Amino acid sequence: MDKRELGTVADVGVIGFGAWQIGSAWGEVSEADAMNALNTAVAEGVTFVDTADVYGDGRSERLVGQLLKDHPHLTVATKMGRRMAQEPFHYNSGNFRAWNDDSRRNLGVDTIDLVQLHCPPSAVIDSDAVFDDLDAMVDEGRMRAYGVSVETCDQALAAIARPNVASVQIILNAFRHKPLERVLPAAKAAGVGVIARVPLASGLLSGKFTAESSFGQDDHRNFNRQGEAFDKGETFSGVDYETGLEAVERLRPLVPEGATLAQFALRWILDQDGLSVVIPGARNGDQARGNAAAAQLPPLDAKTHQQVREVYDALIRPQVHHLW
Repeated sequence: MDKRELGTVADVGVIGFGAWQIGSAWGEVSEADAMNALNTAVAEGVTFVDTADVYGDGRSERLVGQLLKDHPHLTVATKMGRRMAQEPFHYNSGNFRAWNDDSRRNLGVDTIDLVQLHCPPSAVIDSDAVFDDLDAMVDEGRMRAYGVSVETCDQALAAIARPNVASVQIILNAFRHKPLERVLPAAKAAGVGVIARVPLASGLLSGKFTAESSFGQDDHRNFNRQGEAFDKGETFSGVDYETGLEAVERLRPLVPEGATLAQFALRWILDQDGLSVVIPGARNGDQARGNAAAAQLPPLDAKTHQQVREVYDALIRPQVHHLW
């Protein structure tokens, strides 16, 4: 698998593994299936895994920690900051170190490759004290680098402007084009890595859903469609479900022969200048294998990119572009 620079963190395979799905909020995933997905991803060339302390209250981190025992060469990122209400005063040195202690214990490491603030309020990104604390934690050997996972492009730009931020993580997919305008160019100019999350719009861009598809009570695609539990943009990228299905049908004819719609959607992301790594999730080995295979697809041609843009402009832009 081709590798790209993830800021100052490491060179990583362009397809990573997003470990939210094996933690919580996506329906039940057994430990056996989760480990099969992780091990298959590594066998297919994945070298970067992204998790968070709140995914299953540490479950995701602990599963990734099991993986690290056999594959210590992997680059692992986690996130912190959502164990308490999203109030700026909770982002302090004591909480940072307590959260970091838990994550290092779960992962079974002394030093974490990358620790990201987990979609904090804008006031946190604007706080010099927060980044002084993060710098001190690097000096203490708790982590090698830090970044910020964000909801909005303005937050991403504020994080990129911070001198020691190694990466920003943002929703980027065929239903979320706004980061292409300013975020990716700014990150590239600053040498900051870009991690694309929610690459398949919570599965919409897999092309496997219909109007009759249903989701369990423990699946955010059921309980968070209007932002009841966390930012609405994390579920189906904030796109109305029916609109998303219509957009999928318009994209389907663009998929190259021999590829799946999911692989096409991942390839579209990989084609974006300034992108470091994309982190699709997987519930099992077959999904992990299919995700990794997207790295072998040739870049999409200019006409196809224009057609994706036309679908976005016609159906998706009016719903999401002004929000994030």
